[in-house]
Amino acid sequence: MAFKEMRTSEAGASSAEIRARVEEARALQRARGYYNAHIPVRLLRRLCRLDEAGERTLELAIRRLGLSVRAHDRILKVARTIADLPPEQSVTAKHLAEAVQYRSLDRSYWS
Repeated sequence: MAFKEMRTSEAGASSAEIRARVEEARALQRARGYYNAHIPVRLLRRLCRLDEAGERTLELAIRRLGLSVRAHDRILKVARTIADLPPEQSVTAKHLAEAVQYRSLDRSYWS
């Protein structure tokens, strides 16, 4: 969320609205057969298909941050979860960028 959005006097989504979105995303994941955190590596590419922009975004992040294969897979799973919240069919560059940001924050926190 952008700083300006936080500082506006408008109320954000209620807890009930957020809960409903999360429950919808979880139902979608159950229907797929796996919660995103538990997607087997063999199915990861199929369940987290990327368009060209997504491929470029992920490649750039992997190269610049020197991330491992494990980190690559985790980023895909988090990006899939971000995409599930609206819900959206495919994982986009925007979802990947957000997932990479979370990964970067996580790495800086534990450093």
